[in-house]
Amino acid sequence: MKYFILPLIALAGAGIPVQVAANTRLEKAVQSPVLATTIAFFIGAVAVAVVTSTGWLGRGQLLEAHTAPWWAWTGGLFSALVVVISIIGLPSAGAGGVIAATVLGQLVFAVVLDHFGWLGVQRIPVNLWRVIGAALLFSGALLMRHK
Repeated sequence: MKYFILPLIALAGAGIPVQVAANTRLEKAVQSPVLATTIAFFIGAVAVAVVTSTGWLGRGQLLEAHTAPWWAWTGGLFSALVVVISIIGLPSAGAGGVIAATVLGQLVFAVVLDHFGWLGVQRIPVNLWRVIGAALLFSGALLMRHK
């Protein structure tokens, strides 16, 4: 499995521009980015409920959810924020611009999380290579804005 995890992540990532485009088209039909997000999340919730019911990736222990720290409950809020902002941003930034800016935000905050070991992640101090990588990604995000 360790040899397949990065390709699987890349494959899942390839679906994100499709998700943004599909959600934006849905928003045009329902005339609300928040309603489009609600519909998309409902469909996603049904899909993951079906997968959960099969036990394919484990059924988990729902009764233990209360043991998670408060911040663990914010994931859905951040997911919704990403989807709504992506729907709003796609017409002006394009799929490439939305994804570049999204990845830039993810990378910069991931470096901060790693550096301080916040939210239970393993501490990995920032170094010159990580700063250069973030700067290059920032440059790429800016270049994606040019048409």
